[in-house]
Amino acid sequence: MKSPAHVLPRGLLACLAALVTLCLVACATPQATSVSNELPFEQAVAKATDGLVSQTQTLPAFLAKVESKLAKRGVVVDPFLDSSTGQQTGATKLFEKRVTDRLTSSYDAFDLLPFQSANLSKAQYLLTGTMTRATGEHARNTFKLNLALTELRSGKVVAQASAQAQGAGLDNNPLPYYRDSPVLVKDQVLEGYIRSTATAPGQKADAFYLDRIAAATLINEATTLYNSERYQEALGQYRSALATPAGEQLRVLNGIYLANVKLGRTAEAETAFGKVVAMGIAYNELGVKFLFNPGSTEFWSDTRISGAYGMWLRQIARESTAAKVCMNIIGHTSRTGSEQSNDSLSLQRAAYVKQRLTAEAPNLGPRTKATGMGFRQNIVGSGSDNAVDALDRRVEFKIVGCN
Repeated sequence: MKSPAHVLPRGLLACLAALVTLCLVACATPQATSVSNELPFEQAVAKATDGLVSQTQTLPAFLAKVESKLAKRGVVVDPFLDSSTGQQTGATKLFEKRVTDRLTSSYDAFDLLPFQSANLSKAQYLLTGTMTRATGEHARNTFKLNLALTELRSGKVVAQASAQAQGAGLDNNPLPYYRDSPVLVKDQVLEGYIRSTATAPGQKADAFYLDRIAAATLINEATTLYNSERYQEALGQYRSALATPAGEQLRVLNGIYLANVKLGRTAEAETAFGKVVAMGIAYNELGVKFLFNPGSTEFWSDTRISGAYGMWLRQIARESTAAKVCMNIIGHTSRTGSEQSNDSLSLQRAAYVKQRLTAEAPNLGPRTKATGMGFRQNIVGSGSDNAVDALDRRVEFKIVGCN
């Protein structure tokens, strides 16, 4: 039977496929695209997405059309992040949705696959994205959007694009997992994600991050379950992630703690928090969200928020004693108020935490030092004094040498 006129013979398809491959190999590494003028959010997302895709369209128009018909390029999306905090927020979720919607509706060459372990072997590319709050006077209203497309097999970034977006009206509140987290979960894995998303085409993405991408799919599934209030299932998935070779990550241990809290398993939650603290000490830094009453050194009056603080302090004291470390206890404040008053307040709060730790473990007295940093090391810097900048009002425990 003869092939229909519109169907290419198999031999010709093979030749065209080989020609496409040769053209791809011969093409020079594309240049990253950057839109420096500030645009409304939706326009900035569109510009960044189109710039990213344009770097993959290096074939002549006819061959590019044939190549897209021959085989779509599978893409998995590791959820977008706020680069300052390592958190997923309402805004990063919207950014991700707008990018994936545009890829799906406007570009036939890409096939977006769920971010699941089974799809890592099927997909050709990994898509990552970050939002970075601008510094200075426009810190509350401007974000830099970064996108990167990484070839999974080689680990090389094949396209990178950025744009400046107006942030007015965006929901920068962290998603439930990050809102509920007692600690800053921006660890070496998330730092690698953020670096990869800003990497120039032709360069390798962060190896530490890519080596843990399979575990990241399980962590994402667990976090999605947590955000949907399916805590028992989330706990099981976090435990599954922990059992993998690269699963011992701060996000996982923190998730086990959070899920146990939601399930009312107090003893299990305390054990899990102890492991979170131990990992923070091992990495020489632990940022904990102790919230205080405004202008005060007293912990937040609402026990629904501060009720676990005693247990947190107990575990910090226990793990610090076991590790025989010395620490700087550094208080931080949000940007509200004068620099002088915030320096004083942050020092008083750090001193209060030191006092509480010493009450738990007297041997920590000479091995800890209280310091006030005011708002000079803000992570968010919005000055909104709500869940958005809760990390700015943290107390950090930095491991230092014992003199």
